[in-house]
Amino acid sequence: DQSMQPHILSRGTAAAVAARRMRNILGSVAGSWMWRTREVKLINTSSGDTVTIGDISYKLKMPQNPELVPVKHISDSLPQTVAQHLRWIMQKDLLGQDMFLIGPPGPLRRSIAMQYLELTKREVEYLALSRDTTETDLKQRREIRSGTAFYIDQCAVRAATQGRVLVLEGLEKAERNVLPVLNNLLENREMQLEDGRFLMSAERYDKLLQEHTKEELDSWKIVRVSEDFRVIALGIPVPKYKGNPLDPPLRSRFQARDIYYLPFKDQLEMLYTAGPNIGAERVSQLLSLATTLCSQESSGLGLPDFPVDNLPSALQVLNVFPTLSSQQLVQRLYPYKSILGKEGCTAVENVLSRFELLDSRRQQVPTCVLNVSAVKDTKSHANVTLDVAGKEVAFQVHSGTNEPRLLSSSPFFICTPSQSQLIAEMMQSHMVKDICLIGAKGCGKSAIAREFAEILGYSIEPVMLYQDMTARDLLQQRFTLPNGDTAWRPSPLVTAAMEGKLLLLDGIHRVNLGTLAVLSRLLHDRELDLYDGTRLLRWDRYQVLKEELQLTDQQLQERSIFSIHPSFRVLALAEPPVVGTSGSNSKGQQWLGPELLTMFLYHTVTPMSKAEEMELAPNVSKEAVEQLLQLTHSLRSTRDPTAQSLASSLSTRQLLRICRRLSQYPEERIAHAVNKACLSRFLPSLARASLQKSLDNSSIENKPDSSDDSNNYRCMVKDGVLTIGGVSAPVYSPDMKLKVPDVLFYDNPQHMKVMEDMLKDFLLGEHLLLVGNQGVGKNKIVDRFLHLLNRPREYLQLHRDTTVQTLTLQPSVRDGIIIYEDSPLVKAVKMGHILVIDEADKAPTNVTCILKTLVESGEMILADGRRIVSDPRESTKRPNIIFMHPDFRMVVLANRPGFPFLGNDFFGALGDIFSCHAVDNPKPQAELAMLKQYGPDVPESTLQRLVAAFGELRSMADQGTISYPYSTREVVNIVKHLQKFPEEGLANVVRNVFDFDSYNKDTREVLIEALHKHGIPIGAKPGSVQLAKELPLPEVKMTGYWTISQGINSRRKMLCPTETRPVDIKGPVFLRVQGYPCNRQESRALSFTEEKAHWQLPMNEVNIICDVTSKDDVLYVATCNPVSLYSMKQHGDTIHCMELYDVFPRTISGVWQPFVTVAPLGSPLDGQVVLHEEQTNTVLHLDMVTGAVRRFLLSADSEQPTSKASHWWSSSKEQQVVHKMCCEFAHKNWLLFYKEDGNQLDVLDVLEGHVHSISLPINLKSVFLVAEDRWLLMESNTNNKFLLTKPMQMAAEDSGVCQLHSISEDPVSAGHGATEGSTPQMLSNEQLPNENLSAALDQKIVSPNRIMADTGSYARIIVGFPDLMSPNEVYSFNRPVDLTNVKSSDSGAHMTNCISLLSHNQVVRALPPPSSGLLVFFYYYCYYSDVTPPMTAAYLEVTDLNSKKSNTSLLSPYTSWLSRVSESDVLVGPLGSGGVFTVDMGGYVRLWETGLDTLQRSLMEWRNMIGSEDGRPLQITIQRDSGLDVSAPKHGKIDLANAPHVGGNQWAGGTGGRDTAGLGGKGGPYRLDAGHKVYQVSQAEKDAVPEEVQKAAREMAEKVFKDRLKEINMSEYDAVTYERFSSAVRRQVQSLRIILDTLQAKGKERQWLKNQALGELDDAKIIDGLTGEKAIYKRRGEMDPEPGTPQQKPKRLRVLVDVSGSMYRFNGVDGRLERSMEAVCMVMEALESYEHKFKYDIMGHSGDGYDIELVRADQIPKNNKERLKVMKTMHAHAQFCMSGDYTLEGTEASIKELSREEADELFVVVLSDANLERYGIRPERFANVLTSDPQVNAFAIFIGSLGDQAERLQKTLPAGRSFVAMDTKQIPQILQQIFTSTMLSSA
Repeated sequence: DQSMQPHILSRGTAAAVAARRMRNILGSVAGSWMWRTREVKLINTSSGDTVTIGDISYKLKMPQNPELVPVKHISDSLPQTVAQHLRWIMQKDLLGQDMFLIGPPGPLRRSIAMQYLELTKREVEYLALSRDTTETDLKQRREIRSGTAFYIDQCAVRAATQGRVLVLEGLEKAERNVLPVLNNLLENREMQLEDGRFLMSAERYDKLLQEHTKEELDSWKIVRVSEDFRVIALGIPVPKYKGNPLDPPLRSRFQARDIYYLPFKDQLEMLYTAGPNIGAERVSQLLSLATTLCSQESSGLGLPDFPVDNLPSALQVLNVFPTLSSQQLVQRLYPYKSILGKEGCTAVENVLSRFELLDSRRQQVPTCVLNVSAVKDTKSHANVTLDVAGKEVAFQVHSGTNEPRLLSSSPFFICTPSQSQLIAEMMQSHMVKDICLIGAKGCGKSAIAREFAEILGYSIEPVMLYQDMTARDLLQQRFTLPNGDTAWRPSPLVTAAMEGKLLLLDGIHRVNLGTLAVLSRLLHDRELDLYDGTRLLRWDRYQVLKEELQLTDQQLQERSIFSIHPSFRVLALAEPPVVGTSGSNSKGQQWLGPELLTMFLYHTVTPMSKAEEMELAPNVSKEAVEQLLQLTHSLRSTRDPTAQSLASSLSTRQLLRICRRLSQYPEERIAHAVNKACLSRFLPSLARASLQKSLDNSSIENKPDSSDDSNNYRCMVKDGVLTIGGVSAPVYSPDMKLKVPDVLFYDNPQHMKVMEDMLKDFLLGEHLLLVGNQGVGKNKIVDRFLHLLNRPREYLQLHRDTTVQTLTLQPSVRDGIIIYEDSPLVKAVKMGHILVIDEADKAPTNVTCILKTLVESGEMILADGRRIVSDPRESTKRPNIIFMHPDFRMVVLANRPGFPFLGNDFFGALGDIFSCHAVDNPKPQAELAMLKQYGPDVPESTLQRLVAAFGELRSMADQGTISYPYSTREVVNIVKHLQKFPEEGLANVVRNVFDFDSYNKDTREVLIEALHKHGIPIGAKPGSVQLAKELPLPEVKMTGYWTISQGINSRRKMLCPTETRPVDIKGPVFLRVQGYPCNRQESRALSFTEEKAHWQLPMNEVNIICDVTSKDDVLYVATCNPVSLYSMKQHGDTIHCMELYDVFPRTISGVWQPFVTVAPLGSPLDGQVVLHEEQTNTVLHLDMVTGAVRRFLLSADSEQPTSKASHWWSSSKEQQVVHKMCCEFAHKNWLLFYKEDGNQLDVLDVLEGHVHSISLPINLKSVFLVAEDRWLLMESNTNNKFLLTKPMQMAAEDSGVCQLHSISEDPVSAGHGATEGSTPQMLSNEQLPNENLSAALDQKIVSPNRIMADTGSYARIIVGFPDLMSPNEVYSFNRPVDLTNVKSSDSGAHMTNCISLLSHNQVVRALPPPSSGLLVFFYYYCYYSDVTPPMTAAYLEVTDLNSKKSNTSLLSPYTSWLSRVSESDVLVGPLGSGGVFTVDMGGYVRLWETGLDTLQRSLMEWRNMIGSEDGRPLQITIQRDSGLDVSAPKHGKIDLANAPHVGGNQWAGGTGGRDTAGLGGKGGPYRLDAGHKVYQVSQAEKDAVPEEVQKAAREMAEKVFKDRLKEINMSEYDAVTYERFSSAVRRQVQSLRIILDTLQAKGKERQWLKNQALGELDDAKIIDGLTGEKAIYKRRGEMDPEPGTPQQKPKRLRVLVDVSGSMYRFNGVDGRLERSMEAVCMVMEALESYEHKFKYDIMGHSGDGYDIELVRADQIPKNNKERLKVMKTMHAHAQFCMSGDYTLEGTEASIKELSREEADELFVVVLSDANLERYGIRPERFANVLTSDPQVNAFAIFIGSLGDQAERLQKTLPAGRSFVAMDTKQIPQILQQIFTSTMLSSA
């Protein structure tokens, strides 16, 4: 009993299933009448032959054209099932019905049809349908013969008229509306033809023939359809497989028969015969596996069908190699590891183990090919010997036409063990079937294929497949003969088949399935029908045909029948299929489906192991290769998709390229090479971070190139040799001088560097790819490069409509003959020019792919049949050859991938065949130098500002804050404009670039902020100058004399002994000098003030600033809680900070408050500083460059701390001892120290390392160093002054004596009496220049002098002091009120805040703000620019002795607390020329310009930058001044016709009118756009809108706002609250939405639709046009999705927010809860109205649990009120929840939950604070959770927490998956980064 295997269920039409079910039932009921064995008999009788199948017989007719009858299709033993099928076909044939054989993919249906036709001796017309089939292929095609167009019948018409059988294969491939052409032919056997004939069914024709003669019917053009005409259609069931479903009207015209795989028994019989040497059990196991994998259950799991039809050929292999493991064999038939995801693989392996086929560990694999030799007598065979586990196995295979080559003799192929094993395995498969190699790009597929071919002596025919390749491109193309006739040219594929070559199909994964279907018959049966009616037959069938018909080859060729060479083989190369079913990417189709599985045997090329890749680079240093491979393999082994994509750009091919470079240029850094290969400059920020991390892990040092070596990049041409940097190359002597580019190019180091890099690669023979943003000079660099090399270039610009044809040849028609013109590409190849391909990313990638064969193998086939070859040996053999010139090179330019360019990812597709170079904007110095050459007359400060501002904008573009990357091109244009029109202001000219953004509010704000920060006053008016109030100084009076006693009286002249000793130096200790970015803002953006710039020091709130000073243009700021020192350059962009916490530990509060002063040293100790702590008298010497700290011990007793710790609880009134340092001469490297109330001076010489101590007879209050050898001392109780003189050279051995002179102050008789005992606050140590002195005193005078300031005067000048011994006159500018009376508190301040600027003749001091109720004078003082006085922290008072004015400027209204440090909250330090800088208590540094002349210069410059917008109107303008006044605003009438209204004040939606809502008018309440062109009311008239009208306009706008709130019933308070969160993230929301919009637009981009009846002429169809076809146009249209592509599902996002108690608790510190709320707000706002693209929900986790629902995916908040509610819920929850941390559980649960959902891509973003450790959660566990499911992309954002917890955590987590937001403001930005770099990469 032959009952079927019960588990082989069928798919297909319901009818077929039902029929089979009936059979089973009947079989069991009625015995076996159904299953009687059918026999096929051929009975010869006199009346002709009959074929009988079982009980049905058919009479044979003699065929007209016997060569069209199929031969050798019937096998010797006919399985029963096949006989059943044949019987059914015969029944239908006798009934005259058309048949449809339906069944799973594979050759079985075709072979059954052919067997039947061979039995019944019927002629066949075979047509393989593809997506390119048109009705002309079915009915009639026009050809031109000697100038006239003829119709030539195609298969359907031929079959109908000649009575043949039409076999249509692949109905599901044809496009939807092609096949209905046949409907009438199938049903009524009628058809109207293009040439006017009419096909008519046999019966009707015969009836007509009875009434009319044949001639009449012929004249009516009626043709008889033969009664023997039948159609057999072969198709696969479509809902299960991919394709177009059958059209119902078409389906109804066919009778269907389900042809399933043969039953188990029949299969077994066949397989036993195929493999007689194999154990029966093993065969049945293999078959069981196959049937299981074809069952319905397995396809329910998404497993593709097992290719059962390939089992016989697999068994042939097993037959020769019985030791081969079954698992390996299965892998070749069914490469499940490549196609299936994890679940699929385990399913398959379970089945394998069930049938005991998991035996790969036991059996051996062939290790290598031992020998290949030609077989003596037969042509094209070779003997191959393989080494299988030490045994030699020999077998015969087909070989090519050349001699087989000896192994391992190839100079270009390094054979590694895994590859030789692969080639050996390929030999086995080659014995029986075509092979397909699967491997990632750049892993050596092509090289292995080439090697394989050479071993067997094959010539290779490479065919590069591209995406929109048509069946015609594959098989035959049309061309015209010289006389204008049309003809068909066989494609390389066909010639290869006839000549017996190895056909390389490169990129089979790119081609559409519908096109590949044409090849299935060639691959299965080695038969092929071409468009012009030619048939190619299998070798043996051809021979049989030749014998049976006794025809010669010649005669068969005349009947257009050719043979396929027996050794023809196909070798396909493909990239691995996309694992998993997510159809997220556009190529989301799994290309390797059940149909393709039947066509090939598959071999996977595994990436090489590390050891093997080491072999590849013999002459490179071992350690370099080690590091490189370490990196690559660590990237390849991770599951992270980002790392995988990085690994793909480090393919074996790229590694080889890197090694080639390293062997030529060993000094190159590996990091540089890797960054270059990955184009790390343009990676999304996540990927870039992950690459950085991997580089660090592989211990590859990744220092950025130091910028100081940029000066040695020169380029010169000398004696015909070009040298760039360190590389030189000979200059080329071209034959065409015209084509050498010549370009205006200004050298700059950075571009030189790129060019040096390019030259290195150029010399290595690489083709170059330059990637960069727009306008960075890619074209200039290339042109310059070729100019220097003197190479001619050809230029091709690609665009959206570039096709493969336009790249290679341009067809045109001349006199009816088609002529091809060479494109620049072909010209360049012929002549050896350099081909520059610009905008490569604009062309579709499928077009640019054809460059791959050209670059890789130097071969390419052109549309006119010529081919380009690079191998000179090849070029002799064939006609139509273009030999590639050895000098030919390609340079490709492309924009960077990704937003906002939205090109195609050229780099992703073809990056690894070129050597890539990232071109970036020049670095600031380089750019500045370049701009100077463009604009030699533009002031340098302007250029610097431009460079700085644009630099900032670029970095913002890199972070994604703004989308447009501003480039050098824009700056150059600005500079050119300024050069030509110097009087136009910079602020105006930059608008030429930024006006593009003027309508986007957020971008505009960002831009203006950035420009203002660098002092480009965009938007400032020339009148907005706000300088300080000027007050007149009082008259200068001579107020007294200082007399220095001359030693008459010994009491007055005292000697002071000195002693000298060396200094003890402890140390050095090295502390870290940390660099912080300095956010330096230019202050003169919108208005001009004295303040030049300001920035904030990176210090925390509790720190106190205690001293500031400067040297050259470096500022130093010391702080004392904790002690640290900051230094920064005046124009620099980094702040260096040295924390001295370890040297001065912070002590218990209040005991010891360290107070430090700073002294910067001079040369040769530049950049070094001495710090002095006043209470402990600690003297430290710091080196800010190296971080070295040394301690100087001045006195022997300073070891003991001065105040004992035991005193700390006693009354703090006890005054502590204070030491002071005088550093006026620090730049001479000596300092002076003294103790208050002490009687000793210590002079420290830092260079010598000596201390000189001077003992004094008086107690000191303060010391002023008036000159190097004269010091002014103040006695402590009496305020008496003394002058100490010392010998200039203090030699150690001569302990010289210092003299002390007392000074007596005598007032002028009627003086103010205030001069007695005045305490100087400041005394200068240099004198005023003479002209300044004269200006101050209003008299011509030359004399030594000093300037002094004290509390009672603005300034005093002491003339003659200290050098003249005669009485010195004191001139004072007295104050009306002594400052001591004003001090608001007796703060005991340490420092007096006063400095003198001698060159500008100014004294600057910082004053505290006045306490209220004091003298009117002070109000008068601070009346300045409408700021209320109590807001200010301090004033700067500038006393200018030249112009007799004193100015006050306000400082920031910042901190209001007074500290012990200084009387006011501000410290002042002098700065270079004519300026001071202040640092207030909050660490805010401001630079001021006080010198009047410099101020004036700056003001001029500033005004120039704004430009002189004089009020005069330009001459041409015609102002339309309506002259009417404005009445009250109103909405205006609404004009239903919506005609444009200009002027007037009646209509709403008008333009240019008054009072009504509309655009561009004056006085209307809000803007209302009714869609008209806008007429502006002139600006002056706009300004003239009266106040009450403006007020009314505002009120109306407010009313509209309130109405809107009412609609969503939101209170105004709520609206304000919501606005607070919303406005904080508005920028991010905006930029995300822009990106989403553009992506949406890109997804909707239209495609070219071919074969249209109208549109633009399709170049590929020009000949069809000549012949008069209609459908030869193409047009842009929406492409229907391919049948069978999965529906685009939305992406799924879950945001997991931390709403635990700690968030609420620390919110006060860093606002983390609010930031999280902002982030949530951003998600909700950005994704609003993109619900179809993104489904999102928001969950919270806290101590209460990990699944607190905030937003459900199906209830997304619609408006602000609902969004606010979500945020309120978060806040409330955080306030009231339990403590505890569920971050881990929440993440885990979310990832699990999402992975169950159906979506394109899954994202989880976790917001959490990083205190995992507090709850004992290990970071490793968190890392595992984040990456637990490869399908879910999980990201963690940690809100910076205590100390460096978050950073430590980030180090342990996978790169690119975790972020630390130290500043909570970054959270929304990070979220935006995550969105852009992942979601959008594939959206």
